[in-house]
Amino acid sequence: MAGGMRRSATLRGLSANDRKPVDICANYLLSYAPYLHYDRYLDQGLPIASGVIEGACRHLVKDRMDVTGARWSLSGAEAVLRLRALRSSHDFDEYWPFHETCEHERTHQARYAGGIVPPTTASHPNRKRAHLKVIK
Repeated sequence: MAGGMRRSATLRGLSANDRKPVDICANYLLSYAPYLHYDRYLDQGLPIASGVIEGACRHLVKDRMDVTGARWSLSGAEAVLRLRALRSSHDFDEYWPFHETCEHERTHQARYAGGIVPPTTASHPNRKRAHLKVIK
């Protein structure tokens, strides 16, 4: 494959600049040739992860981030992708109490001497604390 790509580039008379991507691809194929025997791997029943990875990228990134007119900051996009990954992996419910604890430490405990936040309301022993829920 790599040789055919290079021969084609030569026969077409590509300039050095136009040929550069062809050479990069050919070098990649030659460098990783021992790992590119997908036909053999599939015959052995081994999974080929490229489809899984592409599907995950489409699900996590493209479906959410690639909308007309959307503009994302790097930190905003990363936050959305992390939440989507947590939700998709069904780890959101386990993660959320950790997140609340970190936010409490960052926004409250860090601002008081000894990290002791004074109570703001009387607590009711029969009242359960509300948590955010994922709504589908």
